[in-house]
Amino acid sequence: MESKVRVRFAPSPTGALHIGGARTAYFNWLFARKHQGVFVLRIDDTDAARSTDESYRQIVDSLRWLGIDWDEGPDKQGPYAPYRQSQRQSVYQAEFERLLNEDKVYPCFCSPEELAKDREEAQREGKTARYAGRCSHLSPAERQRRIESGEKPAYRFRSPKEGETVVHDLIRGDVTFQNQEIDDFIVWKADGTPTYHFASCVDDAAMKITHIVRAEEHLSNTPRHIALFQALGSAIPVFAHVPMILAPDRSKLSKRHGATSVQEYRDAGILPQAITNYLLLLGFAPGEDREVVSQEEAIGLFDLTRVAKHAAVYDVKKLEWLNAHYLWTMNVDELLQLIFPSLESKGWVEADPGRERLAWLRTAVLLVRERARNPFELVDSLRYYFEPVIDYDEKGVKKHFQSDQSALRLRSAADLLRQVQPFTAPGIERLYRKLISDWGIKGGQIIHPTRLAISGVTTGPGLFDMMALLGREECQIRMKKAADFMESRL
Repeated sequence: MESKVRVRFAPSPTGALHIGGARTAYFNWLFARKHQGVFVLRIDDTDAARSTDESYRQIVDSLRWLGIDWDEGPDKQGPYAPYRQSQRQSVYQAEFERLLNEDKVYPCFCSPEELAKDREEAQREGKTARYAGRCSHLSPAERQRRIESGEKPAYRFRSPKEGETVVHDLIRGDVTFQNQEIDDFIVWKADGTPTYHFASCVDDAAMKITHIVRAEEHLSNTPRHIALFQALGSAIPVFAHVPMILAPDRSKLSKRHGATSVQEYRDAGILPQAITNYLLLLGFAPGEDREVVSQEEAIGLFDLTRVAKHAAVYDVKKLEWLNAHYLWTMNVDELLQLIFPSLESKGWVEADPGRERLAWLRTAVLLVRERARNPFELVDSLRYYFEPVIDYDEKGVKKHFQSDQSALRLRSAADLLRQVQPFTAPGIERLYRKLISDWGIKGGQIIHPTRLAISGVTTGPGLFDMMALLGREECQIRMKKAADFMESRL
């Protein structure tokens, strides 16, 4: 085994990169980066009927978007290229023929009907369904005769029948399997292509993979893989099987629980930093009750032996909370760059807005971002800075727009805004404090109607900051329009 850590992520391009696969990729990446090792991206596209280039591109794009880079892969030169399994048929063919010549695999001519009958008999007897070994003792002459007659067999691996196989797992400790429970599984299909088990083990051996970090569901396959590594004459990698991700009701995570793919989260406005932070928490505790952990910090903290054995429970509220945190703490220029295409598509900004306009935009973003959970909410909360108020919040209307005095006060306050020189938040606030005192009213009796008139909603950033940013004339127009609206309803 090489001293340098070498890990791999081997997705099948038959669909989008889902949250479970993304976590597996991230854990592999963290382990490699912590140990200054090599992270290999290998594409398991041996299922030609289901694999698509679109899925491949989406997986690669999702990984890049998450900040998970690879040292060797389909688009990078490496010592063990190619890294797409569909391009490695000659490698598998050579290893298959070697094992066939060593009588470690044998042809199986059993029909689907015979295999189904064997399974039914095992079930009736309360036994685990496994291959009965019908073809394992055929003579070489009989095998040759049947092949020459046109039969196209699959090929099975001669699994050990006695003793036990112990999987030394970094997460779960030693897990023991009785070899008598491992049947002679198929490694080479009748169509002349390898099975997943065979191709995966051949590649792990050829690419000198030192650690296999994968989902818990593969644990039951590991005794077969260990037997294959031994037959191939390869060192056995160290295994680590990460826990399942369950829905809040502890059922299997599925579409009915919301988004499941990285692309769906991306489309919903979840930031890559939030996703990778959340992936870390799905089965790993950073310690000291920490929940916000950057990728750089995660590299230093990550330890496979500290990954939980029990299933991780999916919590979309935690993900949304993390997303809001990263949105609130992002550099304002990076945040503006993130939402600028949306602002431009709405016609709110020009492609090159100029220095003064950019400064104005930064201020607007800073005022509203702490009330947004994602970029879409952030853009929507900026609407009243760019568009006139058309509708008012109905609950706000019932609470703040029902008095004829509110209309009079709003109109008077709008006229008195001309006294504020210069038109700044402190100046506007001084005027409002004076009006509240002079009129003998509670602050909310003028502040709330003004906010509703200015923005159409009852919550938002500081009123006086918002008014200063909108400008005197726009505030006067909106306040008088709201006064007209109130008077028309009285």
